[in-house]
Amino acid sequence: MKTFPIGGVHPSDNKQWSNTKPIEVLELPDVVNIPLGQHIGAPATAKVAKGDKVLTGQLIAEATGFMSANIHSPISGTVTAVDMQVNGQGLRQMMITIKREGDEWMPEIDRTPEIKRECELDSAAIIAKIKDAGIVGMGGATFPTHVKLSVPNGCKAEYLIINGVECEPYLTSDHRTMLERGEELLVGVEILKKALGVEKAVIGVENNKPDAIAHLNGLIKKGKYAVAVEPLKVQYPQGGEKQLIAAITGREVPPPPGLPIHVGAVVCNASTTVAVYDAVQKNKPLIERVVTITGKELKQPRNLLTRMGTPISTLVEMAGGLPEGDVKVVNGGPMMGRPMINIDSPVTKGCSGVTVYSGKEAHRVEVESCIKCAKCVSACPMGLEPYLIIRLTQKQMWEQLEAEYITNCIECGCCQYSCPAGLSLLDYVRLGKSTVMGIIRARAAANAAK
Repeated sequence: MKTFPIGGVHPSDNKQWSNTKPIEVLELPDVVNIPLGQHIGAPATAKVAKGDKVLTGQLIAEATGFMSANIHSPISGTVTAVDMQVNGQGLRQMMITIKREGDEWMPEIDRTPEIKRECELDSAAIIAKIKDAGIVGMGGATFPTHVKLSVPNGCKAEYLIINGVECEPYLTSDHRTMLERGEELLVGVEILKKALGVEKAVIGVENNKPDAIAHLNGLIKKGKYAVAVEPLKVQYPQGGEKQLIAAITGREVPPPPGLPIHVGAVVCNASTTVAVYDAVQKNKPLIERVVTITGKELKQPRNLLTRMGTPISTLVEMAGGLPEGDVKVVNGGPMMGRPMINIDSPVTKGCSGVTVYSGKEAHRVEVESCIKCAKCVSACPMGLEPYLIIRLTQKQMWEQLEAEYITNCIECGCCQYSCPAGLSLLDYVRLGKSTVMGIIRARAAANAAK
C-alpha cells in the first residue's frame, strides 16, 4: 500500500459518526455574510453596494489581480451591508451581507440534474470558466484553481492527481461527494486533463473508504474513463499535497519556492473537481459546498450541502445543538482546524467540516516540560525539528528560523499530536511561519523597489 516516505501519525479517524450519512440540502438561510477573503491571495473587491438587488449566482465581488478569486451571491435578495464583521476567530474582515428574498437564479446557470459528459471547450476557455466561477481548493487550502491550472513557462504537467484522501479525522464531506457525485467527479477529471494537456490522472483515496474506491472503479469501468483509482495506506497527513505526490509518483516537491508543477504534478481536491464540472458544464459558480458537522456527543452528525455565508450556528442546530457543559467548536478537523469563538460566523469556500468537542476533549492537556524525546521530529512529514522551531519562535530568532526551513511546514499538527508533554507546538509553528513569511515578502518588495 503506497504512502509518503517520512513521518506521519495514526490518529483515530472517528469518521463513523458521519461517513454513512447521505448529503442533505440545508434549508436556505434568511441572511448570509460573505467574506471577501475566502481564498489564498488578495481579497476580492466588492461590486455591489447597500440596497442593490442580487440573484443567486450573480458576481458580487471581483478578483483583485491574478492570485485572487471571484465571489458570487449564494442567495437572491437585497444587499444590506458591505462592512467589516467578526469572523470565526474573532478577527474583523470585510463582508457583504445579503437578506434573502426567494431563490431566483442567474438565467445562464443550468440547474437540471442530467449529467453533461462532453466538453467542447479548449484549455484556455476551460481555465477562463473556472476563474469566472471563483473555484478554489475546497480541501481547506483555498488556492485559486485557475492559478494552479496556469502552468508557468518552463514547466510541464505530467500528472493530474485528484485528492480524495480526506485524512483529517472526523470529516467525511469528500467521502460522501465521491459516493454521491462520482460521475460528475470523473467528468471533472476529464475536463481538468484537457485544461492541463495531460494523459495521466490518478484519484488517491485512503484505504479506509473501500466503498468510494469500489464505486469509482465501477463508474470508470462502465464509462471507460481514462483515470486510475489508487488505494493508499491510512496514514495522516496522506492528503497533504506534497505527501500525496510522493506517495503516488515517488517524486519530491522541492522546498519553497518549489511547487508541485516543478515535479510535473497538479493536485486538485475531489470536491473541487466536482465544482469544476459544475462551473464548466453547468455555468454554476462556487456558491455552495458539502460541510460535515460532527462530534462524538452531537445528537445528529450530518453532511450538509450548504450555501456560502450560512451561519455555522445553523449547522450546529441541525445536528441537535451544542452538548451541555464544556464545549469547543473547531472550523475543520482536530489536526488542522482552528477553534472558533464566534459560531455565528459564515461557512466559506474552504470550510469542509465543523467538529464539536465536549467534556474533557474540549480542554487542552496540561503542559509539561519538553523532555527532548524527539517524537515530534519522527512524526514530522517534512523532516523538520519542531522542538527547535518553537524555541526559536519564542526567542524571536527569525533569521535562524528561516534557515531551519520553517516555510516548509504544512501545519499538519503531527508534532503537537505526538508530543507527550502537551506542548502547543502547532501554535508556535504557525506564529513563526507567518512572521518569517511576512519578512520574506517585505524583503522581496524592498528588493523590487531598488
